[in-house]
Amino acid sequence: MNPSWIIAKRELGSFFDSLVAYILLIAFLGFSGFFTWFEGNDIFIRKEADLRVFFGAAFWTLFFFIPALTMRQLAEEKKTGTIELLLTKAVTSRQVILGKFLACLMLVGIALLFTLPYYMTVAQIGNMDHGATICGYIGLLLMSAAYISIGLFASSITNNQIVAFLLALFIGIFFHFLFDVLSSSMTGWMGELFSTLSLSRHYDSITRGVVDTKDLIYFGSIIFLGIALSEIAISKRN
Repeated sequence: MNPSWIIAKRELGSFFDSLVAYILLIAFLGFSGFFTWFEGNDIFIRKEADLRVFFGAAFWTLFFFIPALTMRQLAEEKKTGTIELLLTKAVTSRQVILGKFLACLMLVGIALLFTLPYYMTVAQIGNMDHGATICGYIGLLLMSAAYISIGLFASSITNNQIVAFLLALFIGIFFHFLFDVLSSSMTGWMGELFSTLSLSRHYDSITRGVVDTKDLIYFGSIIFLGIALSEIAISKRN
């Protein structure tokens, strides 16, 4: 069996052995459910059969939850010295990073699976655009994968979980809304550059029901860069 998959299963199991998975699932479902069904701009007030409110709430909820999920992945192992023990076995730095990346992404995927009742309920209420909804879920998974890779990089360069959390948030802030703000305040090629770098622009494009190649390349580039930088940081330590 692939070592990355073995590590992923071990890490996913550790989430459920502790309170991490349960806290994430309950908090995510609580926040997203509240804003989808009870907040002043919910689907009943808007009278539209879609999950745009949910996707908007999840966009911000996952932004804060993912750094909390990734902050201990490498920082804790570096602090306790278990990363050296792990790397002395028949696994590479890349396999370790990929295993932890997959574990975090699977936990986010499980959280999103628990929101499928939202989708089925809204589909019964009115004429729903199923294509746009599916694209919305794809957008959340791509966004989560990008932030997981950023979080792993932050965790790979420190042995302090709090520092890793704050660093991941700091980097994420630029992609989440600062690049978007800068693109709106600038014109010409600078405005286009910041617009291209804005994660929210690409996320919004996908949630509208259009999966463009440039959006896939954008998310793929962030994921690749985050994993590659994490691998370099761990390899240097080894």
